Amino acid sequence: MLLSAALIILTSLFLSQIFIKLKLPGIIGMLLSGIVLGPFVLNLIDPTILNLSTDLRQIALIVILVRAGLSLDLDDLKKVGRPAIFMAFIPATIELVAISLLAPVFFGISYLEALILGAIVAAVSPAVIVPRMIKLMDSNFGTEKKVPQLILAGASIDDVFVIVLFASFIQAYQTNSFHLISILLIPVSIILGVILGVITGLFLVWFFKIFHIRDTLKVLLIFSAAFLFIVFEQLVENLIPISGLLAVITLGVTILKKYDLLAKRLVGKFEKIWVVAEVMLFVLVGAAVDITVLVNVGLLSVLLIIIGLIFRMLGVVISLIKTNFNKKEKLFISISYTPKATVQAAIGAIPLSLGIASGNLILTIAVLAILITAPFGAILMDKTYKKLLVQKK
Repeated sequence: MLLSAALIILTSLFLSQIFIKLKLPGIIGMLLSGIVLGPFVLNLIDPTILNLSTDLRQIALIVILVRAGLSLDLDDLKKVGRPAIFMAFIPATIELVAISLLAPVFFGISYLEALILGAIVAAVSPAVIVPRMIKLMDSNFGTEKKVPQLILAGASIDDVFVIVLFASFIQAYQTNSFHLISILLIPVSIILGVILGVITGLFLVWFFKIFHIRDTLKVLLIFSAAFLFIVFEQLVENLIPISGLLAVITLGVTILKKYDLLAKRLVGKFEKIWVVAEVMLFVLVGAAVDITVLVNVGLLSVLLIIIGLIFRMLGVVISLIKTNFNKKEKLFISISYTPKATVQAAIGAIPLSLGIASGNLILTIAVLAILITAPFGAILMDKTYKKLLVQKK
């Protein structure tokens, strides 16, 4: 196990630095490390680590969602208003519908399996988007019209939305039944997740102000609360739907709102934790990829992903109708909504682990979506923000 850990760290950091030198996202190198070290190529990762893969990926997702919440100012979100709500649902829905209609034609899978695939692929990536939007806010690019705040808020809820849909589709597959009520309960899941996050956040703020403990211990308490959200969601899922992931984001938002000085300090702590979590997340999802499936479905998968992106960008355009954003700002927002990585890495292997017939195919397309869209979105965001956004003086 120690040898595997060393190989994971050394290989992933080496390859990620090469990709960074090439002006590409380092996560691509981490994914490739997992593929090479995984059981389908060199088989150098200890089975003990692979058995913990699902839990480790979920921890990594929690890290980035807390990080996003601690940077999401409610006042800015209120100023953005209606477009942020539309951006949270419309682009993902349109992309999901497009993929779920085309995937059965391309690959001969069932429509329910296609919906599961669509829910995985349709999410945008906090790992790619969050750091860049925070950079834009810090340097005042697009902040006059709250462009980065819009993208950050919309993308965060977008992720929760598709994950809830994913869970509903998985349940439908396992029970051989699909109920419309599971979709109608999504707003309930979102509202209860927000309430849980706010209440817990207020309690923690009170606790932190009364009991003066080190920031490292505060991080551990926040982690414990986030883990309990996920456990609680699983415990009550048959009784009432509640989004543990949205509770995680809302917890961070509440701390920022009520104790902004602490939130700004904690952001630095979570950035350091993310360095480790990111490696484990992308290496382990790469390790789950069967390279033979990748070869067999490559071209059709690429075509499906590109068509999905086109429909996603169409959804962004629809969401921004009758807003005060100009053409350049709309183009930048559309570009920023294309990268995929974190959610695909976190849930892409779940259908395979559950024994779903097309699980290998779904995971392969999820990984391809990361390999194609993460560099595409990251490079374009980095190269165009100075030309497409106005810097507030």
